[in-house]
Amino acid sequence: MSRRSRKLFSKLSHVFDKHFSRSPRIQVISIDADASAEVPHTQPLSRTTTGSPRPGVVGTSELIKSSSAPAFTTTTIPSISPPHADALPNVASSNQPATPTSLPNESIQLIKQGSYQAPVPEASMSSDSSTSTIPQAQSHGVLNHAHDLVITRSHFTNYSNHYNISPPGFGLEKLLDKSMPDAFHDSAARYPPPRCHLGTRKEYIAQVTDWAFGESDRRTPILWMHGPFGIGKTAVAQSCAEALKTSHKLLATLFFSRSNANRADPLRVFTSIAYQIATQCRVFASIIDTRIREDLSLTSKSLSTQFEELLVVPLRQIGTTSNGLEGRVIIIVGLDECRGTAEQCEIIKIIAASASTQSTPFRWFITSRPEDPIVRAMRSSSISPAISRLELPVSRDIDHEILVFLTDEFTKIRENHDLPESWPGEEALALLVERGAGLWIYVSTIVRFIKDEGSFGPEDQLRIVLEFAESVTKRVGPNNPLAEMDFFYTLILQQIPLNIRTTIRKILLIHFMYPGEYSKDKTDVLCLSLDQFRRACASIKSVMELRGDSPSMELHFYHTSFLDFLADSTRSQELCILGEFLVQYRRELLERLQFIFSHTTGLVSSNHAGFRSMTILALLPDSSHFVLPSSLPENVQSQDHYSQASIYFWRFCCFPNHPIDTPSAIAISNFPFRKMFSLLPEESRTFFSRNYMSQLRPNLPLELRDKIHRQDKCPTPGCTNPEPVLLFGCGENEAIGKMDQDGDLRFENNQNPPAGKCPCGGQIERDDEGGPPLGSGQVY
Repeated sequence: MSRRSRKLFSKLSHVFDKHFSRSPRIQVISIDADASAEVPHTQPLSRTTTGSPRPGVVGTSELIKSSSAPAFTTTTIPSISPPHADALPNVASSNQPATPTSLPNESIQLIKQGSYQAPVPEASMSSDSSTSTIPQAQSHGVLNHAHDLVITRSHFTNYSNHYNISPPGFGLEKLLDKSMPDAFHDSAARYPPPRCHLGTRKEYIAQVTDWAFGESDRRTPILWMHGPFGIGKTAVAQSCAEALKTSHKLLATLFFSRSNANRADPLRVFTSIAYQIATQCRVFASIIDTRIREDLSLTSKSLSTQFEELLVVPLRQIGTTSNGLEGRVIIIVGLDECRGTAEQCEIIKIIAASASTQSTPFRWFITSRPEDPIVRAMRSSSISPAISRLELPVSRDIDHEILVFLTDEFTKIRENHDLPESWPGEEALALLVERGAGLWIYVSTIVRFIKDEGSFGPEDQLRIVLEFAESVTKRVGPNNPLAEMDFFYTLILQQIPLNIRTTIRKILLIHFMYPGEYSKDKTDVLCLSLDQFRRACASIKSVMELRGDSPSMELHFYHTSFLDFLADSTRSQELCILGEFLVQYRRELLERLQFIFSHTTGLVSSNHAGFRSMTILALLPDSSHFVLPSSLPENVQSQDHYSQASIYFWRFCCFPNHPIDTPSAIAISNFPFRKMFSLLPEESRTFFSRNYMSQLRPNLPLELRDKIHRQDKCPTPGCTNPEPVLLFGCGENEAIGKMDQDGDLRFENNQNPPAGKCPCGGQIERDDEGGPPLGSGQVY
């Protein structure tokens, strides 16, 4: 504020103080939005004729006059519901704690526009003639009794943020945010969900629903259904969930999927269950909302703490019988696909302990493959008494059900393609039922394969399947559907042209290692446009579906057995996406990076010619065996590609139990690490977490580990950082990294750090003669 303006406001202040008790007419207040001072709003305004405010009270003169700062720097108007009248907010009398209120929306809009005017009642006189006091009923804040008021350049602060006061409902929002809604039985992410074909699996559905209603010989609170992959456990559970929901017996569901990161997090199991209960019980919802608002970390606690705080304690408060929660069913499907075997077993132990002590009143229906850790947990002496078992075996007893399914599906195909009534024929159906041998995933995958719109039609697809079935019988013998499933997965991939097949394996490798949405970063590292990516995925529609659209898409696999097959070299053999294929892809990315380092000086430009014409040089001894792209698609930006190639190369290097081959490790030891990190854009320099870093050294050859990555004292001369730092490379190529507070590795400017700053985050001392900091502008 100018000197002239301050004089004007000083005069106005004097006039105001002199005549305030008689007839205050106009207050003019200029609010400097750039200033940082805030005026308390909870004290009533009272002025004495001497111009001295009472202790703890902000006087009008002090608001207008300031010794050195601008006149009236900042007024804070809280926005806290519920709104009151259209006048300025009223709060409690001065002898009570002030309660913040909010301005009506239209008044707030005027204030933001800089033209708010608010007439208020005249002030009244106190019995003390020397003091003019605003009536207590209206004395709430610095703008009390102001009228003909104009506020400009305003700055508003929400006091609810200052004091961590969360509005009602925020706790439930937080709970949903920490849940897995994609794993609910009726989620859009699973639509259409696998369910039992009409008229099939009726016996198993009846056994589960009878247990749920207490009409079975099984009296335990936990029912565990187990069986091998592809037998139909998920379909049975889905059908049971829908039947129990119709009968108002269902309380919560979770369908795990290891191929989907949004459906495999163990720390979101009990939050998901608590959220679903809250949607069905208002009293529970109110309690859980309050608890989370009081402690926002509840949703991030350990599994046992979450179960206690989000389920047991709220249920104890409300009682369960009167709220209709007694005996309601919670369904957990595919527990073996939850991330981490230790976490799977802990979930079982927590649920079983609660069932034994009756701290929760629910029935728990759990399905899984009979994996050893789960089987051992279920058989333990502390858990076994609370559990009943229901096996879903591979059995020829359901051949008639598979025949019903195939007959109905072929009828739909025949009608859609105007095929003759005689198609596919009884012999073909009998052979497919025979080869299916009670494995639902086998026959359902065959049906999708025959329906493939990218083929020459269902007749040709059926011919391929029948030829395959007849040839496989000679190799694996009868009644071995699990082996046949592998052969069929092999057939699906062998139908894809070789060049597309390699791309598909790269797509599946990236998804297997880092499941989640397929966004532009993943297509960049693959050197694919989004259209090319879609076309490649269309070649395996019989086992997966591409959902969503640009800029992010999701690979939805009909069954996790396909990725299991590809990750097991004993089953998929030359089609395996790990092992040698991972090594070759890692080398391919290594060569791209080396080419960029040797053809780039300074920072990367998105139009750099060296990026666009990727004539890869032979930089490794056996590079002639590599399959490398000769160019980047026009829509793949060069810097984006470099960033993602760097990120995924290092992620592949850190993948557990996949050592880096010696030729690649030698090439990495000669990396210009400083240049590598300086070429990355700022937002891409954080791509390592502590978990990744813990795997890098074990994957390196022993004799090359210290040349590539080590932890040691900062090598920068004069650096005062006493803590060990992370070092990459050695000699003139050495780069210094530091872990930030989130556990991510960051690389600051190793090429040309600011004076006095070290890339490790420490300070650099000046030399003894008081000259510039040692290492200024340079790292040695």
